[in-house]
Amino acid sequence: MSQPIIEIQNLSFAYNSQKVLKDVSLTIKQGEFLALIGPNGGGKTTLLKLILGLLNADKGTIRVFGHPPRKASHRIGYVPQDVHVNKDFPVTAMDVVLMGRRTSGKGRARHSKEDRGAARNALETVGMGDFIYRRIGRLSGGQRQRVFIARALATDPDVLLLDEPTASIDPQGQSDFYTLLKDLNETVTVVLVSHDLMILTSYVRSVACVNQQVHYHEEAEMTEEMLTMYACPVELVAHGIPHRVLRKH
Repeated sequence: MSQPIIEIQNLSFAYNSQKVLKDVSLTIKQGEFLALIGPNGGGKTTLLKLILGLLNADKGTIRVFGHPPRKASHRIGYVPQDVHVNKDFPVTAMDVVLMGRRTSGKGRARHSKEDRGAARNALETVGMGDFIYRRIGRLSGGQRQRVFIARALATDPDVLLLDEPTASIDPQGQSDFYTLLKDLNETVTVVLVSHDLMILTSYVRSVACVNQQVHYHEEAEMTEEMLTMYACPVELVAHGIPHRVLRKH
């Protein structure tokens, strides 16, 4: 039986007195591939940042591997929603991944042979082994996102958190990208924020609907309730997403 690795109890959070999350309880188990879905402004990104310890809850508790989030941050890999890259800046894929490794000494970063080996392995894991010395600005959107995942994997995390990871990837590359995440899920727990309901039918194992409150569904099945959350249910159905019944919130 999988063990709980992230436990959230009665959590609430507000920005400038505006409630974002209210009385949230959620347990994420080892080995899950969990999608956080919901409307813009519903609190999905905020929930990730609370798990990371980048924000502090106003009420309630979060435990990651039995510890407060900041004490467990070294066990979490994170790919944020907006990774701004100056395409003209002369850094390679290897340089970017090495940024995920802790450096020794002060001042100028110094990376050991072990660091470089870990970075190389991470790039090979995400299928970017042939692009190690390619400048980041010369990679496609999907290739850059794989490099950012490699950066998150370079510290050998137990959990991988991703915030809308396919936002910069063309539709043709999205299926390959999700397949990569599914493969990584064999050894790493994956939690991602997504607006792409297509992933529910093929990739993720569980779903949490986030809109101030959180409703967890142990199986990745779709409901009319989820579709109407997005304001264009007819279009989504026309895209070929099958209807499957999920228990009500």
